[in-house]
Amino acid sequence: MSNNGKRAFFREPLRFLFSHLVRATSHFINFVIPDDFIPLSSIEITPLPLTLPRLDPAFNGYKIVHISDFHMGTWMNRARLTHIVRLINAQTPDVILITGDLVSYEVEAPLQDMTPALRELHAPDGIFTVFGNHDYYSGEQEKIRTWLKTIPIIELRNDIHPLQRGKATLTLAGVDDCYDGADDLDQVIARVSNGHGRTPTILLAHEPDLADLTAQTGLFDLQLSGHSHGGQVVFPRLGMLYLPRLGRKYPRGLYQINGMTLYTNRGLGTSHLRVRYNCPPEIAVFTLQVKS
Repeated sequence: MSNNGKRAFFREPLRFLFSHLVRATSHFINFVIPDDFIPLSSIEITPLPLTLPRLDPAFNGYKIVHISDFHMGTWMNRARLTHIVRLINAQTPDVILITGDLVSYEVEAPLQDMTPALRELHAPDGIFTVFGNHDYYSGEQEKIRTWLKTIPIIELRNDIHPLQRGKATLTLAGVDDCYDGADDLDQVIARVSNGHGRTPTILLAHEPDLADLTAQTGLFDLQLSGHSHGGQVVFPRLGMLYLPRLGRKYPRGLYQINGMTLYTNRGLGTSHLRVRYNCPPEIAVFTLQVKS
């Protein structure tokens, strides 16, 4: 057997053992960590003044709240979400944009628990969302879609929605989850290009690493994403403990990619481990500005 063959022979059992060790460790940590390990006071509000070169003066000062990754039913519960809604409403947003993973795996109880709190959200131009990979893991996508209409939250499923200020337009676009192959970026591009290509456009996409494709189109001024949780557990010097596929290149914060701004939100909830370290939950608040 060649050296490469020997390495491959031993590699798969080691991967198997490592994956089960990580899973067992996660279950143990989740068992011993109390529910209030992440205090509500740790939720950070991130102010982000942002200049969009194509922005019409009618939208100068327009305020966007961007949130992501609730993962309702793990660490996130009704009381925490109610507190988060109060924080969001205190920002007096014009619009609220959500970039997926409302739930983790279960659907029925989490949707019921979210309903009272989310119905208290206030934004004159509405609330919009796209799905994340965990929303698809449930296998209950249509149940989630039916529930969204009761809040109401508008799903941008490979679709667009124009926001108006007089004759000025700011276009919202959303691409469905690419982790699960539900995305149709070509359809989004066609709809943005069909009469809206000259207006500033904000794209909602759960996975941030899609930005390498979306930035090439030249159609999107800003992409908002989540997925990575900012690493969720971030050690000094060592960095982020784990990053998911399609969330490794642009895991947190602001990036400039071929003239497009990307913002990856750290999210509000947790997955796998019911803990955050050096990576607090986040509510991002954008204030749009006209280029001077």
